Amino acid sequence: MPTSDAEELCMTKAQYEVFEALNPFFEVVMEGLRGLVDGDHYFDTIAEDAFFEFRYHFPGWPLTIRGRANLIASFSGYGKAIKLHSGDALAVHRSQDSRVVILEYEVHGRILSNGTPYDNRLISVVTIEIVHWRDYMDSLAAWTALNGPYRS
Repeated sequence: MPTSDAEELCMTKAQYEVFEALNPFFEVVMEGLRGLVDGDHYFDTIAEDAFFEFRYHFPGWPLTIRGRANLIASFSGYGKAIKLHSGDALAVHRSQDSRVVILEYEVHGRILSNGTPYDNRLISVVTIEIVHWRDYMDSLAAWTALNGPYRS
């Protein structure tokens, strides 16, 4: 039985509740990508086969992640260790390559185990690709331009 948009939205909100501690990250990134991507939540904007590359070496963290499901899994433990309270300092830069947008931003929170402040500055270089395209074209106009007036 198909679900309504309202039911689907509720399922999405419930599905992402486990990531609530990271909402300020999701919100600042989504603000930076506004008008450039589809989806209501950060994870909804990620293609199934997306490729994530991390340009630093950090013990226990992979240098690459392939796919939305693996990205979601990699974020699953954050809320147990870090609680963000804000995301700010957003600067959005458009590249000469119109598919690329560069986001600069900061996130702020606390380490849950000891209360230590957590402040991180990030730059994300995002490649936005077309994954679906729908054209409505006047085929007769194209045929007429190539072949002259249509005669039945």
